[in-house]
Amino acid sequence: MDGTVLVADDDRTIRTVLTQALTRAGCKVHATSSLVTLMRWVDEGKGDLVISDVVMPDGNGLEQLPKIAAARPGLPVIVISAQNTIMTAIQAAEAEAYDYLPKPFDLPDLMKRAARALEIKRRVPRPRSASEQNKTSDLPLVGHTAAMQGLYRLVARVMNTNMPVLITGESGTGKSLIARAIHDFSDRRSQPFVVVSGVDLEDMDGLSAALARAKGGSLLFDEVGDLSDTAQGRIVRMLDALGDTAPRIMATSQTDLMDRLDSGTFRQDLFYRLGGVTLHVPSLRERVDDIPLLAEHFLTRVAREGAPLRRMSPPALDLIRAYSWPGNVRQLENAIRRLVFTATGDDISRAEVEGVLGNQPAMDPANTRAEGDKLSASVAKHLRRYFDLHGGELPPPGLYTRILREVEGPLIEIALDATAGNQAKCADLLGINRNTLRKKITELDIRVTRRRKLM
Repeated sequence: MDGTVLVADDDRTIRTVLTQALTRAGCKVHATSSLVTLMRWVDEGKGDLVISDVVMPDGNGLEQLPKIAAARPGLPVIVISAQNTIMTAIQAAEAEAYDYLPKPFDLPDLMKRAARALEIKRRVPRPRSASEQNKTSDLPLVGHTAAMQGLYRLVARVMNTNMPVLITGESGTGKSLIARAIHDFSDRRSQPFVVVSGVDLEDMDGLSAALARAKGGSLLFDEVGDLSDTAQGRIVRMLDALGDTAPRIMATSQTDLMDRLDSGTFRQDLFYRLGGVTLHVPSLRERVDDIPLLAEHFLTRVAREGAPLRRMSPPALDLIRAYSWPGNVRQLENAIRRLVFTATGDDISRAEVEGVLGNQPAMDPANTRAEGDKLSASVAKHLRRYFDLHGGELPPPGLYTRILREVEGPLIEIALDATAGNQAKCADLLGINRNTLRKKITELDIRVTRRRKLM
């Protein structure tokens, strides 16, 4: 590599490691823990590449990207961040960062990206089309609940891996859109994104044609739980024959594949090939506090399309929070769109919401059945699946501790969310000492956000 790299990170260890690695590769390196210093270097014309953290003692690295672009058009910036959320990746993409890597990052991978950035001397970005500008607004990425934040973190971790991804969730939760987000913000973003449905697999050549279209991009199998045994077999044979230039494989399912496995209607060999990483998209009933945010998001979106700008009255908001939303985000968006055009005033009334929801389907008993299950039954089901994944071998030692961590993490996150980030209240709710809670938060790397509790 040849060039000067500006490194900005408040972690001295990371600065040292990057400085040593880049210097050995032939680069000159200027490292700092201050964004002010970084911007001074940029203004002085120093550097052919910037590698910057997001959270710094004197500011936010993402907020500096437009300033860097204005001062030095074409200067590539690689963003690294311990805030491993899909939103961070999206913000980096929206600010036109050259690349984004969540911490902890793989050093050889970062070096390859740095070399590529220095080689092409990044072009001045072309103006984005309207469809590109609105790409993120179509994603169901609105939400601050623990369930959604956990999903964001997991998406960010797997985004640039080659592992297959299985996305589960009820109809209308946005499974396909999550898959699209993984593709659009990954290294494969410039390659095709191809969706394969059951209809496509009825044709003998349908799968091979889809594979040819996907090339080195992403191939999504939509609702694999509904595929015939013949179609499942074709996918297995295709996956076994994939080469080095294969697309990223993803799949969605609204049905419980474990139940299908037990009944013999879903192939075990396909399940193991698709389930490299499983992402569960929560239903609206699992993230009630996100409903007002989603409603506001959809009201704003419809207004941008030329419709009147409406607001939800407090009584109307109470009603949409209390509704079960069996169709999830898709049903909520459709209801909001209807309310925008049927409301008689700027503020949507409770009666108007009642009029729309009165024509909506009631909660599907099939969707509520699982909520009545005991926690122990769900845990037992998870553990049976975990043991099954190891075939005839036992899982690695330390199972007890690993399972406890899996339970403790979401329990503490949800309790913190319910208490608006108040650790004293959370400790009291859980029935543990406050110091114990703080220790668990640190050990489990749980992010605590204080906020005003929505009523």
